[in-house]
Amino acid sequence: MPLTQNFSVPTDFDLCLVREQANKMRVDIVKMLTAAGSGHPGGSLSAADIVSVLYFGGVMSYDPADLKAPWRDRFILSKGHAAPVQYAALALAGIIDEEELLTIRQLGSRLQGHPDASKCPGIEVSTGSLGQGLSIACGLAQALKLSGQMGADGRTPPKIYLLMGDGELQEGQNWEAALYAAHYGLDNVVAIVDRNYLQIDGDTEEVMALGDVAAKFGAFGWDVATLDGHDEQEIYDVLTRPRYSSKPLMIDAVTTKGKGVSFMEDVAGWHGVAPSQEQCDTACQELAAEMRSFADALDVELDADSETDGLAELATGGDVRG
Repeated sequence: MPLTQNFSVPTDFDLCLVREQANKMRVDIVKMLTAAGSGHPGGSLSAADIVSVLYFGGVMSYDPADLKAPWRDRFILSKGHAAPVQYAALALAGIIDEEELLTIRQLGSRLQGHPDASKCPGIEVSTGSLGQGLSIACGLAQALKLSGQMGADGRTPPKIYLLMGDGELQEGQNWEAALYAAHYGLDNVVAIVDRNYLQIDGDTEEVMALGDVAAKFGAFGWDVATLDGHDEQEIYDVLTRPRYSSKPLMIDAVTTKGKGVSFMEDVAGWHGVAPSQEQCDTACQELAAEMRSFADALDVELDADSETDGLAELATGGDVRG
């Protein structure tokens, strides 16, 4: 039975589940962009582990059956061009049908190249204009505080989880918002930077050097943490550890652009180019092998009822072109 059926949000952390979901998301990213013939694989793949921990690691509070529940945490994808990673998560959570993923970027589809909150369920904010997500997160966070709305724990306001690209930090609006969040004590803002060091024009440090991102946010009055953006356990530990601070939290998640697909990893050219069918097949085979290796290392069996079909489906991309 597909994982998209009868899904319930986990309350405990299951490393194998979170890794398997991240792997499945990567497969879906590759497949949907192959079908579309356009899109942004590199930054979608680099963010899969982060998004999987949020949605499937018991971190983010939400109800797939009640997407407007006032107590819910909000997820904002500031780097809107990485929409495939969120669409893949929404499908695994049962919020949209998996078959719909192959309609991405088509005229009339709910799954546009950048998230559209007016069309796609589970999307809180329409994004794509880079550098604006943090400002939106601050506004939502402060509004929730002022309204007195409590989150799922009944004690603290809902959290705003924001995923940002490192290249978009070159936009000045981010730093105005960073000042704002610290000044008003928006401790319900969690900003995660997907620090893969690459943007469409190349290395971020050559285009416009960002330097020590964590130190910069720290100087602006934020709590900060630097971690491996592909270590799901470390991501979970940082996101869930007790905090006794009124400061917003910024996580500098060091990642690899194109993670999981050897020919895409650390290649800026895969920022906005779709794979061919042959490349899709190769990518799916690599992802299948990676997941088998991980399962063997943990001495666990993968869920044969999951959408991975015991990884049989992952062993080939299948022709996803129209």
